[in-house]
Amino acid sequence: MLSETLVAGLEHYKIGPKIRNLRVKKNMGQVQLAEHTGLSPALLSKIERGQLFPTLPTLLRIAMVFGVGLEHFFIESKERPAVAVTRKQERVRLPDRPGEAAPSYLFESLNFRATNRKMDAYFAEFPKSAQPSQPHQHAGTEFIYLIEGRLIVNIDGDDTALAGGDSMQFDSGTPHSYRRQGQAAAAAIIIVMG
Repeated sequence: MLSETLVAGLEHYKIGPKIRNLRVKKNMGQVQLAEHTGLSPALLSKIERGQLFPTLPTLLRIAMVFGVGLEHFFIESKERPAVAVTRKQERVRLPDRPGEAAPSYLFESLNFRATNRKMDAYFAEFPKSAQPSQPHQHAGTEFIYLIEGRLIVNIDGDDTALAGGDSMQFDSGTPHSYRRQGQAAAAAIIIVMG
């Protein structure tokens, strides 16, 4: 039995409707498709209606009939906008240093469901017990919007103080680190591009 998260993830690809579209374009009935694939018409009907998700071998049999690769079923259609919703309860909360008693920050990916991402968006929390983070660097550009609290962002040895409502952008290929300032926890949205 698939979890609700897996079902939602698979439903996003609309595999059943894509199979139906291929079949209709070829003026092929479900019985004909069943003959070509060795699958039952009842099984194909359930797949097309989204009541059942095909295994990869089953999907490959169907793909071969229509002369398409498996990627056909997993790429975004150009006919509709790419939409990816991440529900708050689905986000996974991770510390910057797993196993540490007092992490520098905790972060949650806000767009892990999106395919072909051109950016990564995170909700970051800097708890009261947070220690300054270690300097790190990665390719691209980083944008920080501080929701609440106070945060010091150190970029290559220079400190920039942010208060709730402030934002900044910088080349994240430069060593940078964060440290909470004051007694209150801080929270931010961090976007990394490139």
